[in-house]
Amino acid sequence: MQIFVGLGNPGAKYARNRHNIGFMALDRIAEDHGFAPFRGKFQGSVSEGRLGTEKVVLLKPETFMNLSGQSVGEAMRFYKLTPADITVFHDELDLAPGKCRIKQGGGHAGHNGLRSIHQHIGADYARVRLGIGHPGRKDAVAGYVLHDFAKAEEDWLDDLMRGISDGAPALAAGDTGKFMNAVALRVNPPRSSDKPAPKPAPAPDPEPEAPDTRSVLQKLADRFK
Repeated sequence: MQIFVGLGNPGAKYARNRHNIGFMALDRIAEDHGFAPFRGKFQGSVSEGRLGTEKVVLLKPETFMNLSGQSVGEAMRFYKLTPADITVFHDELDLAPGKCRIKQGGGHAGHNGLRSIHQHIGADYARVRLGIGHPGRKDAVAGYVLHDFAKAEEDWLDDLMRGISDGAPALAAGDTGKFMNAVALRVNPPRSSDKPAPKPAPAPDPEPEAPDTRSVLQKLADRFK
């Protein structure tokens, strides 16, 4: 069993915020893979289902971002799991919009949701870092992450969510390369110019010549016309 955690803030006013991209990823996985309806548990919303052969619990903490670790720690202890069984989906300022990277362990880089998880279960969990870009100034970060995605961002956001859902079974199986390929196929689909040129159609066989039925005298006469 594994727990996929999506980070965000609860409530309709935050639903489309950049900070809630982790929630969005879990919602898409649940919808596409036939998970049970989300229900309240572990200070969050929980849905259970299968990705391939793996049983997976989807957890959206509802403690608000800065206290996400309370919910994650409670769920991990209930299922008698370890940090190695936890994968956290979260927004990443240091990646360009639409980019996706996987990281195992390491620091929290100032992300308040990750900081809280570190405090409750340590650092040895996996992260799926979902790029939202950076506003350019440190003092603009809080307002940027707590604003909705712009209309112009909806196409790449939808492609990213589709790719994450496509690759979710591979991620649950531990095949991160296959997961990343699934994301890439949605976010950067092959262009028509990348496809091999079609082979030209073979030339039709020449029609056979009609047999010459002239007599010898006719052939000789025709030569002197």
